[in-house]
Amino acid sequence: MHRDIVLTPKFERAFRKFVARRPLLQQRIEETILKMQEDVFAAELGTHKLKGELLGLSACSCGYDCRIVFKIEQFEQREVIVLLDIGTRDTVY
Repeated sequence: MHRDIVLTPKFERAFRKFVARRPLLQQRIEETILKMQEDVFAAELGTHKLKGELLGLSACSCGYDCRIVFKIEQFEQREVIVLLDIGTRDTVY
């Protein structure tokens, strides 16, 4: 199921900061976001639900130490993926 992607201002800031420090990961992150649009639950993304303070959110992997935190919401009769944060495992969880 194809879903639209919505970038929050926090995600955009975190993405710019993360890519500035790790420019080689930019292409992989962009490819991961495209895969999320096609199938957010694809095995290679390692999508999983979060617990604790992030209960209700999900995360996927876009490399060894790169995670994207997101939520899926209903918007005008369809589901959209809202990207909330990106960073290393330690910074986003």
